[in-house]
Amino acid sequence: MRRSRLGRSAVEITELSFGAAAIANLFTEVAPAQAAATVDAAWDEGVRSFDTAPHYGLGLSERRLGEALRGRPRDAYTVSTKAGRLLEPLPPGAAGADALSEGFAVAPTHRRRWDFSADGVRRSIEDSLGRLGLDRVDTVYLHDPDDHEEAAFREAYPALEKLRAEGVVRAIGAGMNQTAMLTRFLRDTDVDAVLCAGRFTLLDSSALAELLPEAAARGRAVVVGGVFNSGLLADPRPGATYDYAAAPAHLLDRALRMEAVAHRHGVPLRAAALHHPLGHPAVAGVLLGARSPEEVRDAAALFRTPVPDALWDELRAEGLLGTPDGEAA
Repeated sequence: MRRSRLGRSAVEITELSFGAAAIANLFTEVAPAQAAATVDAAWDEGVRSFDTAPHYGLGLSERRLGEALRGRPRDAYTVSTKAGRLLEPLPPGAAGADALSEGFAVAPTHRRRWDFSADGVRRSIEDSLGRLGLDRVDTVYLHDPDDHEEAAFREAYPALEKLRAEGVVRAIGAGMNQTAMLTRFLRDTDVDAVLCAGRFTLLDSSALAELLPEAAARGRAVVVGGVFNSGLLADPRPGATYDYAAAPAHLLDRALRMEAVAHRHGVPLRAAALHHPLGHPAVAGVLLGARSPEEVRDAAALFRTPVPDALWDELRAEGLLGTPDGEAA
């Protein structure tokens, strides 16, 4: 599988990365053996880049990913994790928040506390290394600093920059579901990459307005997540979700029309959705989560499916591809 460099760093990622949120009991439980088999399947398909975060399953994602990668040649793969939420143990018998309110079916043994201070970033990475069982992570992203912008730029980012200079991490960036603050990171800091979820898809091209041109102009990398917009582009049908809510009628109609175009060219819509971000020169790779070996193998098959130029041409001619304002042409 081809690799791309994260900006000016020495980190290279495979164009398809494995997102380890789902194996941390996202929404429903995943058995430990299934989690391990899912990572093994990704490895067997040639994936060598893995993304996790403390937030995912109150550290379960990092622990399971570390266990599954143990014994693999360390220089053969890259791991990215995130900083911004510290996990604090709850006293025995204390009533914790329902972990399902955060989307993960795990016991509330810890509480998540936002912390974008310099000390918080260092502690977060130290804790992540312990859970992963690694002596280093390759990339650290500031995780969802939407409501903590001042602290993220004033304290958290300089801490990451110092850790990169010290060689503790090799690449730094930020990961969010929006483009405005990610664009600011590209303009005002020396990040290597940004992780943008859901904003460069077949249905939402808002990253084209500023984020992607800024990254290309500055030689930075963009990793794209959320290529299915939480479900609509994977299976467009009544009741499908778009950004974790019921899909509006006009977007469902647009997705169904896209699906018809894709079928005319003998390509599953999911394959087109997965390939679409890779057409931009600033995009280093796409990040896709999976909770079973079958889902991994399906994703790899989609990734290997050729998408003819004629499909993109027809989508444009039908006015179905998004424009920089995020709407269809």
